Amino acid sequence: MLSEPSTATVRATLPAVGAAIGDIADLFYRKLFAAHPELLRDLFNRGNQAAATQQRALAGSIAAFATMLVEHPDTRPDVMLSRIAHKHASLGVTAAQYEVVHTHLFAAIAEVLGDAVTPEVAAAWDEVYWLMANALIALEDRLYAERGVAAGEVWHEWEVAGRTAETADATTFRLRPADGTPAPAFRPGQYVSVQVELPDGARQIRQYSLSGAPDSPLRSITVKRVHGGDGPDGEVSAHLHARVRPGDRLRVSLPYGDLTLGSLGASLGAAPAAPLLLASAGIGCTPMLSFLEHLAATGHAGPVTVVHGDRSPADHALRLDHARLTAALAGGTAHFWYEHPGDGHPADRTGLVDLGGLTVAPGTHAYLCGPLPFMRAARTQLLAKGVPAADIHYEVFGPDLWLAQD
Repeated sequence: MLSEPSTATVRATLPAVGAAIGDIADLFYRKLFAAHPELLRDLFNRGNQAAATQQRALAGSIAAFATMLVEHPDTRPDVMLSRIAHKHASLGVTAAQYEVVHTHLFAAIAEVLGDAVTPEVAAAWDEVYWLMANALIALEDRLYAERGVAAGEVWHEWEVAGRTAETADATTFRLRPADGTPAPAFRPGQYVSVQVELPDGARQIRQYSLSGAPDSPLRSITVKRVHGGDGPDGEVSAHLHARVRPGDRLRVSLPYGDLTLGSLGASLGAAPAAPLLLASAGIGCTPMLSFLEHLAATGHAGPVTVVHGDRSPADHALRLDHARLTAALAGGTAHFWYEHPGDGHPADRTGLVDLGGLTVAPGTHAYLCGPLPFMRAARTQLLAKGVPAADIHYEVFGPDLWLAQD
């Protein structure tokens, strides 16, 4: 909890800091990478930096945390903190790195806000930072301990056992530990970080959802090649598609991620027939395939509504598996929307996903994964149908910009 004097100072300065937080985040990263270029080369996503998405995500998370401290002092944004902690654990972030961040973040705050940063203001925002940082450090330490590893020791050599082209732009890679040990257990919906060495020597990292059954000796990731659009082409996805073949080795982290069926907590355990809605778009289908594998294997008897949107059937990665696993469930129904569906596809499933016409059973827990506009639209429709906000869970591939856009 923020101290009383700091609460008053943060409340008074939050509008000014909030208005400048984007500039602060941008300057922070420039200072950080000038002092530690290895962090941009080998830890941070260079594509996200170039597109400024990481800067916006950082600004949104700090502003949201500070706002929560002053407006709801008796609660903590655990969902946001958990999501960040899982991302950090999958990258091997350690407590010492928070000191480095603190140094350059507060130098950026002082430079952007100038004389407005009095000793009282600096002390109050320092308290905000360390409340957030220490909460994350504690969560990350717990995540490392649950895996039985020292902080940051999450990386292992894996071998590519096979690859399959799913669509023109999506390829599945089947992986196994290079030392012959069993693959680490994972919960459906979790992801791993994959680090590759690029031609310029950088060791860039990206996260990919695990698909397939958790008891399989292999682990599968399906990688969609990222094409420019508003930002640069995806250098890691392009490298994996063009260069990585069976027999090659990759550096892979232990599995992490908080978008799991365990998000339901005791409610799913107490009511195994709880209705579920699994909604995805594009390559966001990959964690949903893992959910479906698990639900089919465990004989989930309740209703499971599967929703997916894509450009066309040919662009829908793992489409046959998506349909097959849904059909294997006693209460499974699939609804696929395509912008360019071809002949014979239902007219009411043509275009973007629209949940307006779907029946959503009381007590439904919804899981969303895909581009942010898709998830925001789906969440809005689910709220309108009476699904509580606490029962709508989501995963973002890349920086979480949800807070930054609210």
